[in-house]
Amino acid sequence: MNAPSQWPVVAAVSVGGAIGACGRYGAGLLWSTPAPGFPWTTLLVNITGCAAMGVLMVLITDLRSPHRLVRPFLGTGILGGWTTFSTWSQDLERQLDDGRAAAALAYAGLTLAGALLAVTLAATGTRALIRHRETP
Repeated sequence: MNAPSQWPVVAAVSVGGAIGACGRYGAGLLWSTPAPGFPWTTLLVNITGCAAMGVLMVLITDLRSPHRLVRPFLGTGILGGWTTFSTWSQDLERQLDDGRAAAALAYAGLTLAGALLAVTLAATGTRALIRHRETP
């Protein structure tokens, strides 16, 4: 038995990642953070991406069985390209290099707590909405 080709998955992730990264880049252009400012845009991008991931995972696991390329395209691709934990680590390093340890600690804590809270609340809220719609 032949395994399905992985090239469609690679293509879905690539196209989705390009879309997400362009969106993130656009957010950075619209709401840029001048040095040595607090990186609010990156914080909000990461939190909104985690919230969207919470909604997406509930929709594709609890509600219906989607096409095999939906999760790679939307989750790994678009949302993976939208969120930017590599920039987050660079922002932390920049703040520490600038002697702003308190800001770096606040940024690290807000990002981690915000991301976990966002995905949890979004998944819980989405499940509640689904149950509410299914209740006669």
